[in-house]
Amino acid sequence: MRKPLLLLVLAAALNGLTACAPTPYPGSGSAAGAYAGSISIRDFADRSITFSSVPQNIVALANGEMDIVYALGGKLVGRPTATAPVTLEAAKGVEQVGSTHGIDLEKIAFLSPEVVLGNHPLNTKDIPAVEGLGSKMVLTSANSIEDIKKQIVLFGQLLQKEDKASELTKAIDQKLQELQSTQSSVKPRVLMVYGAPGTYMAALNNSLSGDILVSAGGENIAADYPKLDNFPQYAQLNTEKILKSNPQLIVIMTHGSPEKVKDGFMKEMQQNAAWSSLEAVKNNHIEILPVDLFGTNPGTKVVDALDLMSKRLQAVK
Repeated sequence: MRKPLLLLVLAAALNGLTACAPTPYPGSGSAAGAYAGSISIRDFADRSITFSSVPQNIVALANGEMDIVYALGGKLVGRPTATAPVTLEAAKGVEQVGSTHGIDLEKIAFLSPEVVLGNHPLNTKDIPAVEGLGSKMVLTSANSIEDIKKQIVLFGQLLQKEDKASELTKAIDQKLQELQSTQSSVKPRVLMVYGAPGTYMAALNNSLSGDILVSAGGENIAADYPKLDNFPQYAQLNTEKILKSNPQLIVIMTHGSPEKVKDGFMKEMQQNAAWSSLEAVKNNHIEILPVDLFGTNPGTKVVDALDLMSKRLQAVK
């Protein structure tokens, strides 16, 4: 099976399969059919994609998209390969198909989904291969809370669940308003570290986690750090600036092995005696954030992420 599949993927790439010409992304409202009974949507890559009916066989390559589909009343035939325990009970028995960083095309071919939900821009390169297997690809991203709301609206159009999508986005708005009304003018200083063993970066405000922090009432001490070229939502850790800002709270995010990541970060800090002078270190306010809420896009559970961050901030005031 592997050899014919590779030939099929190669043929799709050579044919240069692409989507329709772009027009502005609507952001909200009901999907307008391109022909009677059809569903037409515009994804985050500004691609127009049309379905003859509501897709029943759906694959999601990331946890946030998986969460949103189920929250809207849909279901998947393929889900992202888990790097941590799956908290969504309904998805536990669903076939794992890789992730936005690496798609298992053989499993996609076997499942024959009508649509694959991927990341923009990460999965743009995968469009020809996926469409060559007879599936359509819808690309979204989640670098902010507003992005998650747009994802919900878009998937609501796709599944013809606009009313439920509106309900879910209103719940997010209500949580934001609630937090804004209770925030103090004195904002706790926070360093948000995204890490894997041996690699650590500071999250910026243009990242989802940075947006959650600011929305919950915290001050991101890395807000003005220069962004990394390959990871524009993150920056290199700057010891001199960190010591000057003196964070009251240090939070660590990771996709997997959280304790190992924290241990590695603590060892790096111990190599510089000056880190021991930080308020967060002296008060033992160094915490690992839950993988399902901060190590990935939490989807509709961004409400829980906001709640948790607010509680962490309250604890250091």
